[in-house]
Amino acid sequence: MIVRIMGEGQVRLDEGRLAELNELDDELLAETRAGDEEGFRRTLGALLDAVRRLGVPLPDDSLEPSELILPSPDATLSEVREMLTDNGLLPG
Repeated sequence: MIVRIMGEGQVRLDEGRLAELNELDDELLAETRAGDEEGFRRTLGALLDAVRRLGVPLPDDSLEPSELILPSPDATLSEVREMLTDNGLLPG
């Protein structure tokens, strides 16, 4: 699966890794809904760090379609709220 982190680039992430990321995604969803800015900032950073750690960066000149788009590390709570589905940012 190709994941884009807005403003950074793309990584190839094995779909089996999504289960590892869902706990952070659930926390982010709850914090966003509650308006918990401090928790949101911490969890968004942890989620993006985990994607970077578990994924393999694609070359900057690679133009593969992204199956999942995640917000940039400096995204606001409001911006992320607009990106969320009922399940969070990640499928499943």
